[in-house]
Amino acid sequence: MIRRLNENDQEICFKLIKTMPAENLFIIGDIEAYGFDQEFQKVWGEFNESGDLVAILLKFEENYIPFAAESFNAKGFAEIISNDPDFKMMSGLKEFTEQIAPFLKQELKRKRQSFYAKCTKLNSNINNIELKNVQKALPKDAEALVELINSIPEFESTLTVERKHRELKNGTSRSFFILEEGKMVSTASTAAENSMSAMVVAVATLENYKKRGYATKCMLKLCNELLLEGKDLCLFYDNPKAGAIYKRIGFEDIGYWMMYTYK
Repeated sequence: MIRRLNENDQEICFKLIKTMPAENLFIIGDIEAYGFDQEFQKVWGEFNESGDLVAILLKFEENYIPFAAESFNAKGFAEIISNDPDFKMMSGLKEFTEQIAPFLKQELKRKRQSFYAKCTKLNSNINNIELKNVQKALPKDAEALVELINSIPEFESTLTVERKHRELKNGTSRSFFILEEGKMVSTASTAAENSMSAMVVAVATLENYKKRGYATKCMLKLCNELLLEGKDLCLFYDNPKAGAIYKRIGFEDIGYWMMYTYK
């Protein structure tokens, strides 16, 4: 049986998704921030014959994210999605999205697959890396951070100074960076932070300062702080060379993250 979830279902909902906090980063963060009954956000759950919640479907604006602990009614979730006139995107772990996609009525515009990795502890072989030159960003550093991030061609970033300043001020994101001769040359940040997990994003180094280990240092400082807070870390990556750096730190592949865009 599939039905809409509400505030009374919060305990059973979090019992299901908190078993895999990195995998459910967006679902956890959105429910913590906006609950179960917003115009732009809704949550459905599937219950088995014993009455246990086994799967969740979250709508955030035009995007849908599924998660399941066992086999689930993919066709039923697809019907919910297809009947929403605002629907434009589905994202999530490949093992769930690929079951739903064949049942969707809308025409597929684009499909993108990325590696999805998580970290619950740092590798012991990186404990001797010196991190004294890594600084934590304050709101006053927003302009320099945005200038660096937006200068990286492969990011295709549209990040604004106002947004970065707001994120650093309200704690929804944090960043670490390295300066060379007063210039910010490398950085790593978080996004979608919630009480259980956080996503590592915008790991970047200016071209002339690469191959010095700067990105690794920023990542280590960032990840160590978050892990000490008891949070699981996750990230997307497309480049296997970048993946090798993440794995040296302590990240492990947990699957593929899919993003389907529909007309």
